[in-house]
Amino acid sequence: MPDALFSPAAARNAAFIAEVLKRVLPPIGLVLEIASGSGEHAVHFARALPELVWQPSDPDEAARRSIVAHTRAAGLANIRSPLTIDATRQPWPVARSDAVVAINMIHIAPWDATIGLMAGAEETLAEGGVLYLYGPFREDDAHTAPSNAAFDDSLRARNASWGIRDVEAVVAAARGHDLHLDEHVVMPANNLSLIFRRGRRSPAVDREAAS
Repeated sequence: MPDALFSPAAARNAAFIAEVLKRVLPPIGLVLEIASGSGEHAVHFARALPELVWQPSDPDEAARRSIVAHTRAAGLANIRSPLTIDATRQPWPVARSDAVVAINMIHIAPWDATIGLMAGAEETLAEGGVLYLYGPFREDDAHTAPSNAAFDDSLRARNASWGIRDVEAVVAAARGHDLHLDEHVVMPANNLSLIFRRGRRSPAVDREAAS
């Protein structure tokens, strides 16, 4: 597969992420993945959740070629051809999806990409639709592990507009686009899964707001 790219991180975390997705995604429907990268996640999740249709996307041409290569090698019928989507540019070329997934995206992009992700998800998702985020995050204005702090330093050295984001800032940005945090799941290797739902606040969030 000359066009295929390979990500060690995707190989390590795909099975753990899939277990969360099996629980929080709808049983059938269309899942739009933003910043699909190599396409290894798309293949893994499409195989693990065969009743869902996976729509990968990436703004990078090399990544899209890799997605095609991995999809062809896997021989799965529930993965669509990758789209060119820049999260910061609206509207997205998908009118409606049942879920939006973004894995290891927002820390390797300017903050505008997070805002664009929330705006695009608001327009794409129906009431109750899921936005799933995975990656390293800061909590309570601090890193959750020394390794994350070192990773954050390396990101900012590469690009001053990148960096590990504060959960609180991400939740606030989501809320501004009618996306409400439903679950916060601790994952291996000091990562988190954040599950938002459009237009539907969870009872736990309502209790916290009232306290």
